[in-house]
Amino acid sequence: MAEDSGFLTGAAAGELLATAVEGAGGRLVSWRPEQVDHRAGGTTVAYRVELVQGAATRTEVLCATAGGALPDGVTVIGADELEVGVWAAVADPLLPGMRTAMNPAAVSALFESCGLGGGEVRLELLSYRPLRRAVVEATGALGRLYLKVVPSAKVEALHDRHRLLRRAGVPAPRSLGWSDDGLLVLEGLPGRSLRSVLRSGGPRPDPSELLALLDSLPAELLDAPRRSSWLGRTEYYARAVGAVVPELAGAATELAGTIVAESHAGAVVPVHSDSYEAQVFVDAQGSVSGLLDIDTAGPGDRVDDLACLVGHLSVLAEVLPRHAAAIGAYATHCLSTFDRHVDPRQLRLRVASVVLSLATGPHRVQEAGWQQATRARLVLAERWAEAAGRVNRSHELHDERNHHVSNA
Repeated sequence: MAEDSGFLTGAAAGELLATAVEGAGGRLVSWRPEQVDHRAGGTTVAYRVELVQGAATRTEVLCATAGGALPDGVTVIGADELEVGVWAAVADPLLPGMRTAMNPAAVSALFESCGLGGGEVRLELLSYRPLRRAVVEATGALGRLYLKVVPSAKVEALHDRHRLLRRAGVPAPRSLGWSDDGLLVLEGLPGRSLRSVLRSGGPRPDPSELLALLDSLPAELLDAPRRSSWLGRTEYYARAVGAVVPELAGAATELAGTIVAESHAGAVVPVHSDSYEAQVFVDAQGSVSGLLDIDTAGPGDRVDDLACLVGHLSVLAEVLPRHAAAIGAYATHCLSTFDRHVDPRQLRLRVASVVLSLATGPHRVQEAGWQQATRARLVLAERWAEAAGRVNRSHELHDERNHHVSNA
C-alpha cells in the first residue's frame, strides 16, 4: 500500500498522467495529487490537472489506481512491472452517473423536468471519492440541485432511505428521483452547516437538540445493513497510520489495542453512522435545519454517533487554530451533555477511535506537512484514551467514597 502510494504521488505519476493525456490527444501542463484512497490490495489517487486539448486549456480531475484488480473501462498503462489504471472523473468506471452529472446539457434538461427552467447551468464537483461516490452542485437561473452519484446498484435504496427519513420527520434532503446509472437528485437544505457556523461565530444548536435529531431516526433503519462501528475498525485505522508513517506503527497499534481491550458495544439503535459538524445544518437562530449524507444510516451504537461529532470537533479545533477556543468550548458542551446519556468512559474511548480514523486525513488530501499532522492526531487520540482512563478512575473513587459513607 505504501509503495503504491509513493509511486502514484511521486514524479513517476506525472509521466503516467502525461502518457494518458497524450493518448487522448491532449498535452499535460501541470498536475498535483489531491486525494489518496487506500483500498484492499491497492491505492487510488485523484489529481487536479491542467491540460491542453486542441486550442483549449482546461482543468479537470484525473485518477489513477494501482495494486489489485483494475476496474474495467480504464486506460491501462504499464510502468516498471506495475500496471496502473487511469481515467477522468467524468468517466469513472464504477460511477456511470458521472457522465450525466457533469454534462451541462443533460443537467439543463434535468432542471427543466424538475420545474426549475432550462437554460445554462453551472456545475461544481463538490466532493469525489473515486470509484465510490460524488456530489455535484448544479445551479440554474431558478434554483439549485445536488446530484449525488453512487454505484448503480445502490441508488434506488438511497432514494428510498431519503424518503423514509423525510416521512419520519428527519430533515434530510428531499429526493426528487433517481436514474438507472446511479444519479440521485436532491434538493438543498436550508441554513448553513454547523462547521460554517462554528467558523463564523454564529448561534449553534444546544447539544440536546442534536441528541433529539438522532433519536428521531426511524426504527425501520434497523432493517438496513449494519456498517462496521468505529470500534470494529480501530485496528484497521492503526494499520493505516503505520502504512503512511511507519515510525508511528508501534504507537498506533498499542493505542488500538488499548481501545479494543477496554471498550464494549452498546444497544443496537438507529444511527446516522457519520454524524459530524459538516453533516448538520442549522438556521439563523441556531436550530437544526437539516441532516446530510444518510447513505450509511442504519443499525448501530448511539455512542458511535456522539463520538463521531466530538472526535471531529476536537480535530477541527487543531485544523482551525483561530477558532480553536470556540470549537473546543462547543465540543466540551457536547461532551458534558452526552455524558448524561451514554457511558462517559466508553464515549471517550470511541472518540479516541474516531480521531485515530482521522489521523491519515492529511495524507489522504496530500496536505503540506502531512507527516507531522498525522503524528499530532495520533497524540490527540492518545489523549482521549487517557481521558477515558481518568473517567474510570474518578468513578472508582466515587464508588469507594460511597461505600465508606454507607458503612460509616
